Amino acid sequence: MPELKSVNSNQRTIVQSCKLDGIGLHTGEHVTMTFHAAEPGYGIRFRRVDLPNQPVLGVDVGKVVSTNRGTTIKEGAAQVSTVEHVLAALAGLCIDNVLIDIDGPEVAIIDGSAQPFVEILQSAGIEQQDFEREYFIVEEPISFRDEVSGTEIVALPHDGFEVTAMIDFDSPILGKQYASLSDIHSFDKDIAPARTFVFLRELEHLYGQDLIKGGDLENAVVIVDRLITQDELDVLAKKLGKPKMKVDKEGVLNNTDLRYRNEPARHKLLDLIGDLALIGRPIKGKIMATKPGHAANVAFARLLREQYKLQRKLKGKPRYDPNNEPILDVEGVKKMLPHRYPFLLVDKIVELSEDYVVGIKNITYQEHVFQGHFPNNPVFPGVMIVEALAQTGGILALSNVDDPTEWDTYFLKIENTKFKFRVVPGDTLILKMELLSPIRRGIVHMQGTAYVGNKIVAEGELTAQIINRTKL
Repeated sequence: MPELKSVNSNQRTIVQSCKLDGIGLHTGEHVTMTFHAAEPGYGIRFRRVDLPNQPVLGVDVGKVVSTNRGTTIKEGAAQVSTVEHVLAALAGLCIDNVLIDIDGPEVAIIDGSAQPFVEILQSAGIEQQDFEREYFIVEEPISFRDEVSGTEIVALPHDGFEVTAMIDFDSPILGKQYASLSDIHSFDKDIAPARTFVFLRELEHLYGQDLIKGGDLENAVVIVDRLITQDELDVLAKKLGKPKMKVDKEGVLNNTDLRYRNEPARHKLLDLIGDLALIGRPIKGKIMATKPGHAANVAFARLLREQYKLQRKLKGKPRYDPNNEPILDVEGVKKMLPHRYPFLLVDKIVELSEDYVVGIKNITYQEHVFQGHFPNNPVFPGVMIVEALAQTGGILALSNVDDPTEWDTYFLKIENTKFKFRVVPGDTLILKMELLSPIRRGIVHMQGTAYVGNKIVAEGELTAQIINRTKL
């Protein structure tokens, strides 16, 4: 099947199942991985087919239990380690939904890059699904810094997805390097082939940590930035169960050409993309990372995940700019509503359509209710917030009649109302009322939400009736 050359806003999965075999870098255990298509909204999940009941483990940054030389996720008895390369491949190919059967505790390392995963997934075919992608959109700068390591990662607003990484190991062989990806469609050629790397001086330490049991010169670039004696090399080779090694000069131990001049930086960028996939949504934003590593990547992914949760929670929050001209100022509101001081609780209307309205109420210390609610601790009553919502909803209801001055709205019912945060002097209430069903026979059923900043302070369902004053 031909490769898709462009990606629209729809989710994607693979056309047919595919599999590959290999060994885990740290466990040294042989593993078979089989990729299956999944329905829209399924996400990326691993299924440990070697464990009783074949537990399924969803990809989620909240399930990360280790970032020691790789990223490990765990839920219950199911654990899968070194997930970053396969997750990078899936993110780089814009694949949203797939189930990965795996019969061992660690993802296969293959050649130390994401390229084998990219190739097997492309050979399986990629298809778009009839379901929109839900992005995490970076709306304002988000930053992370580790003072100890000097790692810094920043996310900035951007129309697409762009990522830049800089590494600096203060080494004569591997100093400062930069890598960038400005088009996700270039991932398979520019980033996926970049292999993992390790310094020769680190190998014995890693071995002592019971790691790299599956490592060899075929699945990692070994960098030699200082000469060591042949005796030291012989001891290290014996511990690792490898043939005799020899180092004549500083450089790359494998005696092979790098795939890119800046291959280590590109691989760090690859790891970053894989770790950020743990937020569970593709990103629209520009990511800039200095000295990234798994621990920092995952910490940053947690920040993004929390921001994404807030974004979803506030998905319907109106954007209020006090510099913009209102639809109705307070005099316009007074022409629509019969309420007057001290019970007029809408200062202006900033949005008005057929099915929703947004009003503003500025809370000042001069509100009459603060005389008794409460002395020395002014808190705007929840019942007044509901009344402010109702008056805002009254504007929507009365905008549907010919002569608003001849009509009033009356409460019939208040349901599922919750108060979540205090409202105090200095706060600006953003009051949104949305129709839950068309207005019939004068009955108006609305969902009300009151915001202060990025907080929902109150919400509930309000039902009112439009009644002509002459019929009262």
